[in-house]
Amino acid sequence: MPQDGGAPHLFETEEGRRLRACAVDGWHRWGPYLAERQWGTVREDYSPDGDAWSYLPHEHARSRAYRWGEDGIAGFSDDKQLWCLGVALWNGNDAIIKERMFGLTNEEGNHGEDVKELYWYLDGTPTHSYMRMLYRYPQAAFPYADLVAENGRRKGGDWPEYELADTGVLAENRCFDVTVEYAKAAPDDVLMRISVTNRGPEAAEIHVLPQLWSRNTWSWRDDPKKPLLRLVEGPRVEATRATGPVRLFRALQPAEFLFCENETNTARLFGASGSHHPKDAINDDVVAGTRHHVNPLREGTKCAALSRHTVAAGETIVLRYRFSQADAHGLDEGGFDALFAQRIAEADAFYAVLQHGMSDPDARLVQRQALAGMLWSKQFYHFDVRRWLMGDPTQPAPPAERRRGRDHEWTHLNNADIISMPDTWEYPWYAAWDLAFHCVTFALIDPDFAKGQLLLLTREWYMHPNGQLPAYEWAFGDVNPPVHAWAALRVYQLDAALTGRPDRNFLERVFHKLMLNFTWWVNRKDADGRNVFQGGFLGLDNIGIFDRSKPLPTGGIIDQADGTAWMAMYTLNLMRIALELAAEDRVYEDIATKFFEHFLYIAEAMTDIGGSGVGLWDEDDEFFYDVLNLPDGRMVPLRVRSLVGLIPLCAVEVLNTALRDRFPGFAQRAEWMLRNRPDLAALVSHWSQGEGEGPPPGPDGDRMLLSLLRRHRMKALLSRMLDEADLLSAYGVRSLSKAHAAHPFVFDWSGTRYSVDYEPAESTTATFGGNSNWRGPVWMPINILLIEALDRFGAFYGDDTRFECPTGSGHFLSLPEIADELSRRLCALFLRGPDGRRPVLASYGELADDPHLRDCIPFHEYFNGDTGAGLGAMHQTGWTGLVALLLRPGRLATTPAARTIPTSGHASPTPAGMDPDSPRH
Repeated sequence: MPQDGGAPHLFETEEGRRLRACAVDGWHRWGPYLAERQWGTVREDYSPDGDAWSYLPHEHARSRAYRWGEDGIAGFSDDKQLWCLGVALWNGNDAIIKERMFGLTNEEGNHGEDVKELYWYLDGTPTHSYMRMLYRYPQAAFPYADLVAENGRRKGGDWPEYELADTGVLAENRCFDVTVEYAKAAPDDVLMRISVTNRGPEAAEIHVLPQLWSRNTWSWRDDPKKPLLRLVEGPRVEATRATGPVRLFRALQPAEFLFCENETNTARLFGASGSHHPKDAINDDVVAGTRHHVNPLREGTKCAALSRHTVAAGETIVLRYRFSQADAHGLDEGGFDALFAQRIAEADAFYAVLQHGMSDPDARLVQRQALAGMLWSKQFYHFDVRRWLMGDPTQPAPPAERRRGRDHEWTHLNNADIISMPDTWEYPWYAAWDLAFHCVTFALIDPDFAKGQLLLLTREWYMHPNGQLPAYEWAFGDVNPPVHAWAALRVYQLDAALTGRPDRNFLERVFHKLMLNFTWWVNRKDADGRNVFQGGFLGLDNIGIFDRSKPLPTGGIIDQADGTAWMAMYTLNLMRIALELAAEDRVYEDIATKFFEHFLYIAEAMTDIGGSGVGLWDEDDEFFYDVLNLPDGRMVPLRVRSLVGLIPLCAVEVLNTALRDRFPGFAQRAEWMLRNRPDLAALVSHWSQGEGEGPPPGPDGDRMLLSLLRRHRMKALLSRMLDEADLLSAYGVRSLSKAHAAHPFVFDWSGTRYSVDYEPAESTTATFGGNSNWRGPVWMPINILLIEALDRFGAFYGDDTRFECPTGSGHFLSLPEIADELSRRLCALFLRGPDGRRPVLASYGELADDPHLRDCIPFHEYFNGDTGAGLGAMHQTGWTGLVALLLRPGRLATTPAARTIPTSGHASPTPAGMDPDSPRH
């Protein structure tokens, strides 16, 4: 099916054809499904106090078998993680071989947990027919102790994080750049190519040890079906399991195969007898230069293909390996490289179609790497909470405290699936609202995977029986902003635009589960039934002065401007889904009406909470704020100017007159409500009554705006949001106003002073575990929602309604043009500027100008509100990968941001004395 004026369709490429057939042909069966970190996770924690970081630290990782998953550098595995591939290296100087990424625990890190390695995800295809990443490995001893000690000294102060490049270990480029590539000759035939380049001024030695192992599934119960790896003629390693085909692992150049068991070294860790050739045996023998620890019988459940190389300065060596079924055809070095060339050409062809119309090569590079990061962050996630709490038959019983501790109310949760992770080192576990954003980006290249991910989180082995979605493994019962319905709509629309076939079955399935989730929200997070919401909303909580997930030091509750706005947005998303489904099933008109009604009640509550005369809109500041409800009945606005006050912009929908013919039932009930509740009708903007709220009726007739704010309030919010001395950064909208740098918000209570001031980078406050990172930086996901909201408002107001941007500049833009300007600023984080540098690399020092690295893009968790420098998790491509949407021609063109839902042409009258453009509306 041609697109864009005759350009070839994505699914007409070879990779596209594989993608459409992968459910049958199995091209998704193998992929980069290993985490970069399994140690220090909740699921591996069997401690009585829940201190996951200390229970299984990095020092234990090489010696201790994992219960629930595996990790490795550049890992690749099958979709059940039964066989695993990864890369290990040794420079001859380290005390241990490098077989997993090192980083600091939450307590060790200057600003929380923090990976201390340099690696980049550079390319990939959605079927994982081709994948490529780069790892930079020092030639001197890796500075483990220095990184821990110096970051410990900096903890609690106004210091930047101490990174690998700061240690001096990479001086004079004395390092190896190790490029790891995978290509699949067939769905179950995996080729690995490792290229090692010496960037230093002198020849240097390196040991390369690609590893193959089986996830340990046998130590936790009496299981006679232990897999086996053994050396056979060739030399090759034969891999067998009780079920499944025999597979072979081979090196296409000379290598020494070393074997051990993927089992805990109980003698080293606990002083007890155990496996004779445990998990760390290969490490011990390589570092010691002996063969005393590995299995002399050359068999086990873990093996490595060791080769030693002296690499001249500037030289690159290339090593080739294959893991395939035993009956796969032979492949020599020429055929191996030809297969890689073919897969790379197919990847290029796939992205050439995706990027059709993108003339800027730098934009194409950034978008492709953003999508590569998404693909590399897919992970096999395995966690059975009931089994974790009860313990395993062959292991010591877990401490009794655990049955009343973390996640004990989530015993139904039993996950064993491929899931998109926020970051496979810093966040190697799914998070509900992160995943929603990931899926929207994935819909650009693999809409079936995106739809499957959204459905997965609503399945009975994920969703709580009460309707709550699991937040994340540190606290499945916590709450995240309810953006799942928004994501389902966007994925549905992107999928329809790409395939030409709206998947109503997907939309209906997810809608029914989301109605259960919506009911949970209404019943659990609206404390007094006032349509005003409370709860942690982790992610935006640490903008404020209190941790909203915990009891307040003042007592009482906080009525949240963002929490309530999220729920208003949720109602509009569900209303829109219901109307989409009503096109084929009129039953959904009734449901759409219910969500229309619910939105109006929330909009009313934000203006007047429970008839108290106090709303979340502050008339003096003309901004939305949280309101603190004190035990004595007082209601105190918390005037912190932040994203909390901008989230109400995101709850917006535009309806048009064509609905009378398409959905008469919905139209009649909506009209009845607006006629009989003039107080609610005043919250809705129309054109037919000459209210001056937007452009004259167009081809679609009169339009109706459903929003938490009408023109006056929107204009007031935009004047703050677009003020470069306030919320607008050169790189997007800040999470906290820059005005708080000179004028911190201060709240005194019982002799304790609480304050919030602007911090454009990492937080210096100890609140929230020293990780209050929403107090100034730019965050991609909220900016995306604001951009889309501006497009929707623009669909109502039209191009002739213009606003000053930036505030005070004398330059006026329409709302879609303002959305384009925000998009441009966000993209500028990653694109080369006039000086040739990328703002995201501002804190990388000399690495930012390294000719070998300056086009390797890190997609950070968030960004310095002043400089654009990348902050937080270095590889949180998950939601930062949303930039891939913005880089396309016709930004967000396949979402319906500029479209309207048809509605009736009948507008309810404005009650006497109520000016629709007055400050109260």
